[in-house]
Amino acid sequence: MQNNSLKPDASIAGWRALESLPLALFGGVMGLTGLSVAWRLAHVRFEVPMFISIWVGGFAVIAFVMVAVGYAVKVSIAPDKVQAELRHPTAGTMFGTLLVSLLLLPLVLAPVCLALAQTMWAIGAFGMLVFALSIVSRWINNRQEIVHATPAWIVPVVGLLDVPLAVPLLNLPPMHGVMVLGLSVGLFFAVPLFTIIFSRLVFGPPMADALQPSLMILVAPFSVGFSAYVSTVGKVDLFAEALYVTTLFLLVVLVGRLRYLPICCPFRVSWWAVSFPLAASAIAALRFAQAEPGWLTDAIALMLLAFATVTIVWLLIRTLAGIALGELRTLSS
Repeated sequence: MQNNSLKPDASIAGWRALESLPLALFGGVMGLTGLSVAWRLAHVRFEVPMFISIWVGGFAVIAFVMVAVGYAVKVSIAPDKVQAELRHPTAGTMFGTLLVSLLLLPLVLAPVCLALAQTMWAIGAFGMLVFALSIVSRWINNRQEIVHATPAWIVPVVGLLDVPLAVPLLNLPPMHGVMVLGLSVGLFFAVPLFTIIFSRLVFGPPMADALQPSLMILVAPFSVGFSAYVSTVGKVDLFAEALYVTTLFLLVVLVGRLRYLPICCPFRVSWWAVSFPLAASAIAALRFAQAEPGWLTDAIALMLLAFATVTIVWLLIRTLAGIALGELRTLSS
């Protein structure tokens, strides 16, 4: 009798743990999806087995479903916490990771279910545009504090760069104007946002240790911008090359800083912020190696693919282990 009476309480406690589910986990979906695309490009360029891309893409879809369901439960049982996140000057921008996931997953789903991929992309593109408009309006209408200018600010507006990526695979009516909209607005806002965040890093107080992984997001406007530009114009030209070499430069700078992470602070789900920029950089390198074949471009592409793969696999194992051990609240803090 006593054991039976405890079961409902244990069940409720298990659901209540989802109150701590962070939006940063959608960053994991982005990273896994990007890694799947990178391995698909590696299959084309280096003839590596295609099943690697398929398996990683499957993990991305499963992760999206699980995180989306978990966050839906959080919305139903703790709407006040969700509203607080949305209003937060930094955490609120991470709602864009859900919309970016909807824009990226069609890259994986298009060969399997085109209609589902088209629907997800349409929802993601419209939602990202509305979200970008609302965030820019908030920035203009309300005075912002420089301490809130973290790399997460890049996600809502520069996330529009993800709009063109899946279009060539979706067999949609002509979408050139939509692709140009995402590309131009994303790149236009990347410049002032990067400048503001860089100034805050140089002249402002240091970011908290737990936020240090988000620095890798600074690579995204250039790595994703490269892929978005090539998808829109259909070729690698001088401007695309400029975006690519800027990606490599920033990677060298930021990877050097991130080497202190294991000793400065315990693992947090926010570390997933490094996953998609690394995967996007690998994608850019593989695209560039295909356009400009050579031993150096191939070596860079393989090195970035290996680095992104090892990092994302470690993040996945560490996160799953933490959730299995009931550490969700700790990992989210």
